[in-house]
Amino acid sequence: MNTLLTGFIILSIVIAFIAFGFALWLYFWVKRQPTSNEKIISIAELIRQGANTFLRKEYTILAKFAGAAALLIFIFLPKPLWIGDFWANVLTNLQMVIAYISGTVFSAVAGKIGIQVATMANSRTAEAAQKGIRLSFLNGFRGGSVMGMAVVGTSLLGIALLFLIFDQNSTLLLGFSFGASSLALFAKAGGGIFTKTADISADLVGKVELGIPEDDPRNPAVIADNVGDNVGDVAGMGADLFDSHVASLAAALVMGVALDKLLGTNNVAMIFCYAALGLLASILGIGFAKMGKNDNPTNALNTSTYLTTAIFAALTAAATIIFKFEWRMYFAAILGLGVGVIIGIATDYFTDDRKKPVQTVAEASESGPAITIISGVSYGFLSVLPAMIGIAISALGAYMLCAPLGTNASDQVVYGMFGISVAAVGMLSIVGMIISNDAYGPIVDNARGLAEMGNLGEEVVEITDKLDSAGNTVKAVTKGFAISAAGLTVISLLGAFLSEVNAAALERGIPGITNFDILNPKVFFGLLIGAAVPAVFSAMLMLGVTRNAERMVAEIHRQFNDIPGLKEGLPGVEPEYDKCITIATTGALKELIPAGLFAILMTIAVGMIGGVYAIGGYLTGNIVSGLILALFMSNSGGLWDNGKKYVEAGHHGGKGSNAHKAAVVGDTVGDPFKDTAGPSINTQITVVSLVASLLAVIFLTWSLF
Repeated sequence: MNTLLTGFIILSIVIAFIAFGFALWLYFWVKRQPTSNEKIISIAELIRQGANTFLRKEYTILAKFAGAAALLIFIFLPKPLWIGDFWANVLTNLQMVIAYISGTVFSAVAGKIGIQVATMANSRTAEAAQKGIRLSFLNGFRGGSVMGMAVVGTSLLGIALLFLIFDQNSTLLLGFSFGASSLALFAKAGGGIFTKTADISADLVGKVELGIPEDDPRNPAVIADNVGDNVGDVAGMGADLFDSHVASLAAALVMGVALDKLLGTNNVAMIFCYAALGLLASILGIGFAKMGKNDNPTNALNTSTYLTTAIFAALTAAATIIFKFEWRMYFAAILGLGVGVIIGIATDYFTDDRKKPVQTVAEASESGPAITIISGVSYGFLSVLPAMIGIAISALGAYMLCAPLGTNASDQVVYGMFGISVAAVGMLSIVGMIISNDAYGPIVDNARGLAEMGNLGEEVVEITDKLDSAGNTVKAVTKGFAISAAGLTVISLLGAFLSEVNAAALERGIPGITNFDILNPKVFFGLLIGAAVPAVFSAMLMLGVTRNAERMVAEIHRQFNDIPGLKEGLPGVEPEYDKCITIATTGALKELIPAGLFAILMTIAVGMIGGVYAIGGYLTGNIVSGLILALFMSNSGGLWDNGKKYVEAGHHGGKGSNAHKAAVVGDTVGDPFKDTAGPSINTQITVVSLVASLLAVIFLTWSLF
């Protein structure tokens, strides 16, 4: 390992610990903020307990899954124990197990940290609103930023330590990434099912049937709804972006190691340098974040993102000059980052209630729920095009930029694919800021509910409503960013799959692969099946939400019918919140495993039937179909949500009007779109890509056809 590479690995570790120190400072800053309202304190404690109970049960189930997966990895990966030198295989397979378990543990720890601070920051954000929107905004944003620092710090630290300890064994990074991805898949799916079960049930009975406010404490499902915001949008989304960040670094490093060994370049050092500077840029961007004179929280969040982007671009340009990295790689990284920001702006256009699409759907609600659904679906499909064009441009641009660095056709393919992976690293370079923005959303959403349940007054509720609306808009933007980044990442993982296949083919003296011909029947076979998997995966998750919501609606009806004085809100009458939390928890944990296993087992089946060519087609179909569905569902769901809020703000008849009832139906349909299936698909794509890479040798050496 050369001095430059060692230096940047150490720099990555140092900056990761700086991020942890900054997260600790943010945590104690939030903790010092006053909280004195007894009602809010007691409700916040219920939310904290519910979130921790769900997380504990979920992690217990996932630990069993991880244990079974670790055993299979030990037997089969990277090489079956009985092929070749048994004891050498035991050692290398044990290293893969360590890498896999490390990925799951690091991801779980980041999620747990996020939950702890989010369930503390919500009450402080609500009470700070009594002193004005700026202090309340800072509480929410800094609480979310703890999650941002924890996620990126742990992912960068884990990758750097593995690379340093196991002497540049890039295959182990795929094991680490698979650990992160498998946990993220189940955490996002489970959290999404939990949160939307509670949200839909609370809305259907509370708003639609009884016409009571969104966070009315009489509704037995409101605490479960607030718990769901944390387990779905804090722990779940944190695990999702942890997975994307790790996968982008793993894919880039797998190809970078191969190029450095072949050509004596410094590509691996450059990847660590850019990743470390990205985290540093996020630290600086978060530190400077505050609301301007116009008191617009959306502008404050977006300005912080743009500032972080500019800092990263400047720092990496300076590093490229000083350390003589390839400028083509720099421009590939900046292209990825720039396209990520543009995709965010495009997503904002379709989901911001100040823009035409949301206002048009809100107006359409005057004609009833059917027109609300049709118009929302239409705009959701329209919103897919800008993001897909952006991903296509960044992938093609990065490939064309970097391919000329190769000296022959084979080198050019590898360098081109490596360029795409660098673009993915660039797009995810400011992921610390992106996660901070995303975690801000559920904190202020909880704060809005607490302000209403704690009777803090209409003015405080209006302030938290404004913060919540910004959170919804930015959350839609971060989901679009996360999905797009996953798109670039899995394209680069396709390159990592090719690298693994070709390395195994070279070792065995058989021909490798340069591309996948769509006219090859094996490739086309995989393409068709891969394209269908995201649709079935989404259906399984949303059917899980439906089944769970039916159980919870029945429980809410029971409580309103059986508890005297609950519907009337008589003093001292409290609903049985824990019953709804238990239903959401039990149902989510029951439903999360089948969907994830389906995606993994389908990948293995296609590989065993059609080999590496079928897997190439499978991954391609899965990527394209998955991105379209994920973007459509996330954006249409965000659009319906903010359309409802636009009506509730007094437009088109306001609360209680026919337009409001139709908008609530649209929001209810959009809930599992945007918070369950949509954001889970990109994790599913990453998981199947990593399964394919890890099993590349098996698919190469054995398949039915």
